[in-house]
Amino acid sequence: MHFKSVKSYKRVKSFKLKLLQLLKLLQLFTLLNFLKLLQLLILFNLFFITGCAFEEVERMPEKPVNTVWPLPPAEPRIKFGEIIESKDDLQPEAKSGWLKNFIGGEEDIEGRLIRPYGVTVDKEGRIYVTDVGRVFVFDRKGGSLLFMGDKLGEGQLRMPIGIAVSSDGRVYVSDVTARKLFVYNRNGEFIREIGRTGELKSPSGMAVDSDRGRLYVADAKTNSVRAYTLDGRFLFLIEGRVADKSKLSFPTNIAVDSHGNIYVVDTGNFRVQVYNSEGKFLRTISSGSKPKSFVRPKGITIDSEGNMYVVDAALQKIFIFDKEGNFFLEVGEGGTEPGQFSMPAGIAADADDRIYVVDQFNARVQVFQYLGEKWKALQLRQK
Repeated sequence: MHFKSVKSYKRVKSFKLKLLQLLKLLQLFTLLNFLKLLQLLILFNLFFITGCAFEEVERMPEKPVNTVWPLPPAEPRIKFGEIIESKDDLQPEAKSGWLKNFIGGEEDIEGRLIRPYGVTVDKEGRIYVTDVGRVFVFDRKGGSLLFMGDKLGEGQLRMPIGIAVSSDGRVYVSDVTARKLFVYNRNGEFIREIGRTGELKSPSGMAVDSDRGRLYVADAKTNSVRAYTLDGRFLFLIEGRVADKSKLSFPTNIAVDSHGNIYVVDTGNFRVQVYNSEGKFLRTISSGSKPKSFVRPKGITIDSEGNMYVVDAALQKIFIFDKEGNFFLEVGEGGTEPGQFSMPAGIAADADDRIYVVDQFNARVQVFQYLGEKWKALQLRQK
């Protein structure tokens, strides 16, 4: 759902909350006798009187919510785009019918995110989000929603976490409960499992390097990253729980840049470790001194210019570094409004430098735009 302004988002949210309160009140009427009903009618009138007072309070000046970063007068580098939380966000006409469905008791929760974690985007713009027991596939062009891994039998997911897509459309999903990786085609049909019994203890974040035919998966319990071919053949291991410059402690998420370098979120050591495509250690990237120190780094992605984005679930922010590893911007804060987060997790960048962030406890994906060279070139072409 794309909001023309933050105010419009807040008005819809406020209206839904008040309507829910009224409907709950009306449900009580059938359980009370006539005298109690009269008493409730008096309270009902008072509700509207106080509701007007509340409305006046809501119109009072509020702290503005950031939708661009950094704030003016600095040149903006990131701007808020949209929110995706259900299939209705792919079908504008469905939004107009939400009130009818809500009143009629037919609000569709089947197509709504519950507790999302991982996210990725394929070359066709389809957005894949891991959630409890399944993967949501939001197809913008087709205006449809597909599920993966929700059918009984082979390929059924229990607690999917990481997700990655190869250039040929194969979808790789890590399941922390099954302790395996599952592979599907673009239509959601199960292809195979990766990982022998006991090989993976707690598979989480994943990344695909289609150019080199590699699949990388972080295993938090074994403090390692395992490299496979895209067909599931094991290649090598990056491991060790030693607090030195090259070892890992509780790695959670992975990204790969255009040169094939592997970026591992070393959550237990509050840093990002960088290795080459063969697993040789290259360098460490940390967030530096306070207030920019990582507390609980999670998701990671790389945009077309080589900028690195790291989500910090505890600080409710995204830290952004240039391709040399120098910090230059932070985005977001705690909250429920656009540009605010509650336990953010996975993050992904598409070919047009749109940045997708899983806002886990707000049960949604927020989309931002990096205002880099690609975006500037597009604006010139559209003039």
